[in-house]
Order: sequence, then structure tokens, then C-alpha cells
Amino acid sequence: MPAPPDAAFFARPAADVAPDLIGHVFLVEGVGGIVVEAEAYDRADPASHSANGPTRRNASMFGPPGHAYVYRSYGLHWCLNLVCEPGSAVLLRALEPTRGLDRMAERRGLRDPLDPRLLCAGPGRLCQALGITLGQDGMPLDRAPFGWGLPPAPVTVAACPRIGLTRAVETPWRFLAVGSRFVSRPLPRSLRPPR
Repeated sequence: MPAPPDAAFFARPAADVAPDLIGHVFLVEGVGGIVVEAEAYDRADPASHSANGPTRRNASMFGPPGHAYVYRSYGLHWCLNLVCEPGSAVLLRALEPTRGLDRMAERRGLRDPLDPRLLCAGPGRLCQALGITLGQDGMPLDRAPFGWGLPPAPVTVAACPRIGLTRAVETPWRFLAVGSRFVSRPLPRSLRPPR
């Protein structure tokens, strides 16, 4: 597998890193797939966990670039973020599952016939499928259990507003692979390319 993105790749504004991640292969202990959706957050962003400065919960977000920031959303689901510049990160929202689908399905409690779209479409599903927990918080992304691969095919990336926010709702920092059926929510109709 090609060398993973290094700290220099992540040591940039999250809104620059997020679109560059679309199409990359991302694995956790050999299980994962192609990144098809990600959202950027930074310290000046009122929707970001870092907007009010460092806390015990978001400490990893203020750590070195190229590390994981894992938190629990609404007390229910783990979410995986990739730390960029201090106080900024990219939330992984969806993967196209390509490796370890049986293991993902087992973790998600899904049975045959399996719809692979149900495995990693959404940050909570993605983390459950990949076995992400608070135990990975603060871990470097360029070594085990994480693995990376270059995009296996060209991808067209679109930007649109993020999902499920009450602040900065119009900020177009949700990036996704155009035409992917594995995203958590399709590209808004007004932004879709003509057929």
C-alpha cells in the first residue's frame, strides 16, 4: 500500500484537507474503503467543537496534525475526525466499503442480504463498522491500526453545506464524491451536474 498522508498533508486548513481526502482508501486494521464524504471544521467556526477553546473532550483537536480526534455524538455514536491545523479537523462522514464487508456487517448487526450502503453511510455507522472507539482518540493516523491508499480512480468532488447543524449551516464545507451512492445524504439537487 502507498505511504499514508503524512503530518504535512494534514497541517493545513481543514477546508483544504477535506476535499483532498475524497477518493483515498482509509482502513482500520485492514477494514474500510474509499472516502466519499467528509466535513471540515475549524476554530473560527461556531459549529466546531473547538470554537470555545481546548477542553478535556476536544484536547486531541488541539494536538498535532495527522492524529485522530474521536468523540461521542449525542451520547450514542462515535465520530472520527482527522486533526489538521490546531483546533481544526475533518469529520469522516462516509466510505464506500471495499474491504472487510463481513466484519463491518457483523459489527453493525446486519444480516444477509447485505446492502453495502448501510455499512458506512454516516459518521456513526462508519465508526461502528470500522470498530472506532474512544481508544483511538489521539492516535497518529500514519501507523497501525490505520492504513491508507491512494485513490484507485479519478473522482469529482463537490462542496455543499454541512448536515445536522444549528450554527454556520450555510458554510459549504461538506465535500463528497459526485455520483457516489455511498454518501450519507445525496448532493442537493440544485448542485447536481446536468445529465
